[in-house]
Amino acid sequence: MAQHVRAIKSRIGNIENIGQITKAMNAIAMTKVTRMKRRLAETRPYIKALTTFAQRMMGRLASDNEAHPLTVPNESSVVGVFVMNSDRGLCGRYKGDLNRESEKLIQELGSDGRLILGGEKARLYYARRAVQVLSTYANVYDQPTEAIATRIANELIGLYERSEVGRIDLVYMRFVSDLSQKLVVEPFLPIPIEADENDDLIDPEADVMLDVALRMVLRGTLYAALIETKTSEDAIRRQAMKAATDNAEDLLKNLTRAYNKARQQAITREIADIIGGAEALRTE
Repeated sequence: MAQHVRAIKSRIGNIENIGQITKAMNAIAMTKVTRMKRRLAETRPYIKALTTFAQRMMGRLASDNEAHPLTVPNESSVVGVFVMNSDRGLCGRYKGDLNRESEKLIQELGSDGRLILGGEKARLYYARRAVQVLSTYANVYDQPTEAIATRIANELIGLYERSEVGRIDLVYMRFVSDLSQKLVVEPFLPIPIEADENDDLIDPEADVMLDVALRMVLRGTLYAALIETKTSEDAIRRQAMKAATDNAEDLLKNLTRAYNKARQQAITREIADIIGGAEALRTE
C-alpha cells in the first residue's frame, strides 16, 4: 500500500511539472499569435494593393501585346506542390493536415507531381516516402521575413521560367481567427490575375512596369502565405498547449483524489493493525 501511495505521489509531481511547461508554452504561443496577427493585418492590404497595380498595368497594354510569360502556361506538364509546414512539433493537427493534403495532391497528379518541401516536419514526413522533391526549405522560415520570401519566390519563378514546372500550387493554413484556421490549396504560377478592363489608357512602358509588378506580386503572395501559415501554426500550438494544460489539471484532480483515498486506506489499515496488536496482547 505504501508503494502505491508513493507511486501516485510521484506521478502527481510529474503531471504538475508537465502542466507548468504546457502553461508556459501556451503563454509563449499567445504572445507569438498576437505579434503575427499584427503583421498579418499589415500584409493583407499590401498584397491587395500590389495585385490592383498589376491589374492596372495589364489593362494599359496594347491589345496586340503578348501575354506576360508568368501569366500563361508554359510547355511543361510538371506540377510543383509547395507544402508550407512547421519546423517544430507540438502544434496539434497542423503538420498532419498539411502533409496529408499535399500527399493526396501528389497522388492525384501521378508522374507529373513534384514536391517543394517547406519546414522540417514536411522533410521528415517525405523522407520515408518514394516521392520526387524539387526543393527543400527546412529550418529556413520559422521566423518569416521579406528576404526569405523573396529568395524562395525567386527560386520558384526560376523553375517556372526554365519550364522545369508548368504549374506551382501552395498548400498552407490560412488564418481566420484564433480558433479557426483553414487549409487552402492556392495557385501560385502561372499568376491567376486578370487585367483591369476599366483602364483604357495605353502606356508604352506598361510591359516593363507589369514585369516588375508581377514579380512583386509573387514575392508578396509568398510572404503573405508564410505569415498566414505561421500565424495559424502558433494559434494551433496555443490551442494544443491549452488543451494539454487542461488535461493536466484534470489528471491532477483525479490523482489527488486517488492519493487521498490511498492515504486514508493506508491509515485505516495501520490503525487496524495497531488495534489488532493491542487485542492480541490483551488476550495473552
